[in-house]
Amino acid sequence: MDTRFAISQYPDAAAVTKKLDYLIKQPMHSINPDVLKKYEEEYFEAKCQKSKEMIDEAKQIIPGGVQHNLAFNYPFPLVFTKAEGAKLYDIDGNEYYDFLQAGGPTVLGSNPKIVRDQVIDLLNTCGPSTGLFHEFEYKLAKKISDSVPTVDMFRMLGSGTEACMVACRVARLATKKKHILKMGGAYHGWSDQLGYGIRVPGSKFTQANGVPIRLMRDTQEFFPNDLNDLEKKLRRNQLNGGTAAVFIEPIGPESGTRPLDIDFNKGVERLCRKYGALLIFDEVVTGFRIGMAGAQGYYGVEPDLTIFGKVIAGGYPGAGGIGGKREYMKYMGAGLDASGMKIKKAFCGGTMAATPISCVAGYYTLEEIDKQNACQKAGLMGDRLTAGLNQIIDKYNLPFVAFNQGSVCHMETVATMHFSIDWSKPWTIPGVIKETDKRKKEMTHMGAAYMAEGLVTLAGSRLYTSAAYDEAMIDDALARFDKVFSNISVVE
Repeated sequence: MDTRFAISQYPDAAAVTKKLDYLIKQPMHSINPDVLKKYEEEYFEAKCQKSKEMIDEAKQIIPGGVQHNLAFNYPFPLVFTKAEGAKLYDIDGNEYYDFLQAGGPTVLGSNPKIVRDQVIDLLNTCGPSTGLFHEFEYKLAKKISDSVPTVDMFRMLGSGTEACMVACRVARLATKKKHILKMGGAYHGWSDQLGYGIRVPGSKFTQANGVPIRLMRDTQEFFPNDLNDLEKKLRRNQLNGGTAAVFIEPIGPESGTRPLDIDFNKGVERLCRKYGALLIFDEVVTGFRIGMAGAQGYYGVEPDLTIFGKVIAGGYPGAGGIGGKREYMKYMGAGLDASGMKIKKAFCGGTMAATPISCVAGYYTLEEIDKQNACQKAGLMGDRLTAGLNQIIDKYNLPFVAFNQGSVCHMETVATMHFSIDWSKPWTIPGVIKETDKRKKEMTHMGAAYMAEGLVTLAGSRLYTSAAYDEAMIDDALARFDKVFSNISVVE
């Protein structure tokens, strides 16, 4: 197995945080309004007419015009019809560099032929789903278990959200405790209880519209990179039902947008052992992107349970799963344990989980990531992209912050998610919410400028590289970023 990792040099989290602290204190910089208007007229209106017409029609029958959050873009979503390697193509024939990477899973690049051929062969023989066991369910589970040392057993599900939901249930069954602690700002899917404290640390229930507050009563958040805050809450919970699990995005909340000290995960592991809570690593983004052994392999941490996402289905549907130590994964299967004791099975389902199409695609994707040293290759491209972005930032004397954890790259122009809410000072909360709303708007404007220059990003602030990139592509992309950054001004 390939034992190399995507991260060649770990970012100095304290230095990055200091830069982000400085950024949010500066006047907000974004694409010049006149230039944005020009992009709207000369690119989106003139060169994306088919997209606009289709989205206008779609809005009549699809709320917002698109079916998933990543597709919402300013001034209107574009319609993409082809994905290949490092490129995307829209319905009007425009070509783009793909730094969205379907939200992260396409470490090999989009739609690799070697995986696609295996999927086509499956469709010609078995079809996408039977509702019964298929040999590749075992092959995929074995590949994941062989790659990630802490995964004795693996259960595939339909999404990372589902895997996080059942992880809470397993933790409560295994520990007989009730509280779930998560890092503030981290995203663990959109279930009721884990919608607590997302995006902005301290946000508590405020971002989970439509969820009754009572459903979040046993979920708490601790401040990122703050072991003292975590221990304080673990200690307090001992008096009221205990802590069943601590959830972590190992490179930091929102895929490392707020980076963590390199020894932070080790500290969390130590506290989980001290207080008897399960450590749950959410590796939806980092699994098989940071390395074949995941971020846990890089940090040298042994979580009790690991959440996997889109990559384990190769970007095909059925993109989630949970793996972990045998003593906890036993709660995913009915019957008796090794000692003959009856086991209560965690409430879990999923008719379309582990379909033949998702397992075949996932198995061959992981095989190719392993064979091609794709994690490290993608990471080197992330290093080149980040270094180039920092040169452009310096060139134009901008307060922006660029950093990366291997192939997970961040280009913070407004640092929306670097804010936090302090409930001990409730009078400050409306101001924080107002400020983050303003900055979200400018993120969409920056994303539109990038798109018009042929750069597809995640929300205008996160970029994933893949093994399909080469140095010439990265350098061409940087020239396009340079063009955008040459048209930045202070906005009110």
